[in-house]
Amino acid sequence: MSVVIKSLGLKGMEGYLVNVEVKVFDGPHSFKIVGLPDASVKESKQRVLAAILSSFSERLLEKKIIVNLSPPEQKKNGPFFDLAIAIGILKSIHFIKDEIPENCAFLGSLSLDGTVQPVRGLLPAIIGAKKQGIKRIFCPLDNSIPFEKLSGVELIFINSLEETILYLRGQKPRELPINTVPLPPTRGINSYNKDFSNIYGHLEAKRALEIAAAGQHNILLIGPPGCGKSMLAEAFPAILPPLTEEESLEVMSLYQLAGQQYPFIHDPPFRNPHHSASSVSIIGGGSIPRPGEISLAHNGVLFLDEMAEFSKKTLDMLRQPLETGEVTISRVQSTVSYPAKFILVGALNPCPCGYLNSNTQYCVCTTRQIFAYQRRISGPIKDRMDILLTIKSVNIDEESERHNEDSASIQRRVTVARKLQYARYGSPISNARVPIDLLLEKSLLSPYQKKFLNRVSSKANLSTRHQIKIIRLARTISDLCGETDITDKALEEAMLLRQDPFEKTTKRIL
Repeated sequence: MSVVIKSLGLKGMEGYLVNVEVKVFDGPHSFKIVGLPDASVKESKQRVLAAILSSFSERLLEKKIIVNLSPPEQKKNGPFFDLAIAIGILKSIHFIKDEIPENCAFLGSLSLDGTVQPVRGLLPAIIGAKKQGIKRIFCPLDNSIPFEKLSGVELIFINSLEETILYLRGQKPRELPINTVPLPPTRGINSYNKDFSNIYGHLEAKRALEIAAAGQHNILLIGPPGCGKSMLAEAFPAILPPLTEEESLEVMSLYQLAGQQYPFIHDPPFRNPHHSASSVSIIGGGSIPRPGEISLAHNGVLFLDEMAEFSKKTLDMLRQPLETGEVTISRVQSTVSYPAKFILVGALNPCPCGYLNSNTQYCVCTTRQIFAYQRRISGPIKDRMDILLTIKSVNIDEESERHNEDSASIQRRVTVARKLQYARYGSPISNARVPIDLLLEKSLLSPYQKKFLNRVSSKANLSTRHQIKIIRLARTISDLCGETDITDKALEEAMLLRQDPFEKTTKRIL
């Protein structure tokens, strides 16, 4: 009769139960793992055998061992199953005589001396085990993970295979200290590197960014070099509301899967990839699909500086994530989905030289060059940007005397507006992402507003998506003002924020 030990596998962010079935026979020594294991799982044979022989019994050298990882149709990757395989083998040869509870799972990689080591993706694996009904998890201690924030599951931290055996026999090992590495402050690592109070002028831009933060709207900043586009974008996370504990754990899980460290803080992540980055690094992928920049910006900001310099293929691949809030990566071996709910902030120059319509320098580009440059941002991508904002250079001598509002004050207004949206829709969903039928159900346009919007749309030949963006923006502007209904003034301001500066240039060129 085979022994079944529970472990957990990961498919993207989703965890699934893996039954580690172990059968030990008499006969010439062999060790076989079946159930679609990848190279890292196949190599566990040597690790597990060395760990057991160094600590317990040499009788395994006269045995034939077969390990089946079920479900057999699901590709298994990563060294998650080392500890479970070792426990299953020791149980099969009756070295472990005690019963192992069914709602108990084992996670961790083994070194050759039997030490249990952390594995990449341990946090999402534990969260996935909770969802699968596992009540007790044996796993290594990783002080970069805020285990104290995980409730609803008993975590038993073990240093070695020997300690695991002692626990199963009823002898509890020494307690390991949790979070011996001090956790960083929950606020301030990303968001406060730049503050709005240190940015002179740009009142219209700051207003537009406040609206974008309140409703999670995408924004495109257009202006000459050195006018402050990058500075405004880098200060933008400072006015976003702090993440909840659940959102912070989700962000941390994505960084773990990508093989990067991210502390447990409530700052929204800010990603700023270079325009030479490949489409795989932006979207995610690889033979074993890993999260890309759009997933690492989940619940935060993705800033694409010099947006027109990114390849057209890469920008067009953003279309689906911007609509659905997740990215699906299909490979021959598997198809995985990662969350990708981010605010896209793009910055670009109006022309190749950057000085079209500048108030400081003359543009030296030809009309053909200007037209070709502006066409690098495709219509569908531009249509998915809620706010299109033209930025001009400011006179520092004039603006330095004026008081600039700090990020904390703006953030308080943004947080209040977000709470109004969450209360209206009954869930943590913003105006930019709520289904349009629910938006219109909760915020009806007046007959005058409908007629006004239809008249402007007909005259300017606006698409349906364009009109919906205007309504979403107007709803956010009204929330910032504390209004229950969409106001006429908010609708007019939303239309101004959606004006495409490239259209004027195109008409002049043509």
